[in-house]
Amino acid sequence: MAALTLEEIVVPLRSFSLRLSLETDATVALVGPSGAGKTTVLRAIAGLVRPASGRIASGHEVWFDSARQLSLAPDRRRVGLVFQDYALFPHLTVRQNIEYARRHKADDYLERFSIRHLEQARPPDLSGGERQRVALARALARDPDVLLLDEPLSALDTHTKAGVRAELNDLLRGLGIPVLVVTHDFEDAAALASRVGVIVEGRLRQIGAPGDLVAGPNDPFVASFTGANLLHGYGEQTGGVTRVRLLDGTVVSTVDDGDGDVTLAVYPWDITVSIVPPNDSAMNVVNAPIRGIAELGNRVRVSIGPVSAEITADSRNRLGLEVGTPAYASFKATGTRVVANGRRGHARQVSG
Repeated sequence: MAALTLEEIVVPLRSFSLRLSLETDATVALVGPSGAGKTTVLRAIAGLVRPASGRIASGHEVWFDSARQLSLAPDRRRVGLVFQDYALFPHLTVRQNIEYARRHKADDYLERFSIRHLEQARPPDLSGGERQRVALARALARDPDVLLLDEPLSALDTHTKAGVRAELNDLLRGLGIPVLVVTHDFEDAAALASRVGVIVEGRLRQIGAPGDLVAGPNDPFVASFTGANLLHGYGEQTGGVTRVRLLDGTVVSTVDDGDGDVTLAVYPWDITVSIVPPNDSAMNVVNAPIRGIAELGNRVRVSIGPVSAEITADSRNRLGLEVGTPAYASFKATGTRVVANGRRGHARQVSG
């Protein structure tokens, strides 16, 4: 399999410059807020944006090299690009959309994506999931060396999203070509890609397996984007443990080093909720009335003081939790991570 390589790509944008190096022969997701430069990465690879400098290659085939003043036109790059809105031709049938590149007949793709029954339908008559299948079929009918997906699930409603995400994951696993996905949703990125990179203002903050980013976020932004609660306070180390006084006066502990102003990260699924004080004196405990409850399918997000915990709907019903109910949120010191340390005046620097 030929790897996709981006070497020191620089693209000036309105308020910052995208600067990125990346190599992959599998599926990688770039995740970050709107305006972070994610889509610009895809457009640079596809030849729709010309970088100021750098190099882009697929295996031994160079698509862009500023030093050699080389930039292949988009139609000379073997790229399959699926746009956020799918960009299907509304006046063409499903079959005609797939065959637009005139490289393959649509039949194999109609079968592969289970859309044979839709071949004479037009995009306005399709559901969001059906439009996505047609867009993917059209992209792959070009025989691409690289597949690029721009926010592939953002156009889908919550009910449809889970099923389509599972289908897309199965498809990407079997492609055998590099795939680059961009999304603002870490959950989507983690479900689709073997590696996830967090990009902010054109810079890659951290890249790694989704579980590694959760287990060891390099800075507060990465921690927050992967779903963590951020707790700010003042830390003092004693006997191998850092005790941190939070802004509301609560004192919590962590086994990470930290002196002075620190930011802690703790994930909602690592927090236990109860209506009586926990028996374990080794646990960090936040005691406050519940300030918010949000139902997420069979999970419930419960906000207590400065933290939000994620519990099952059955647990919420069993405990009788309602907004205003006094409750305890408890979590282990070993699951409480220092992601910014005042001794150095900034977040820990990113590797990779």
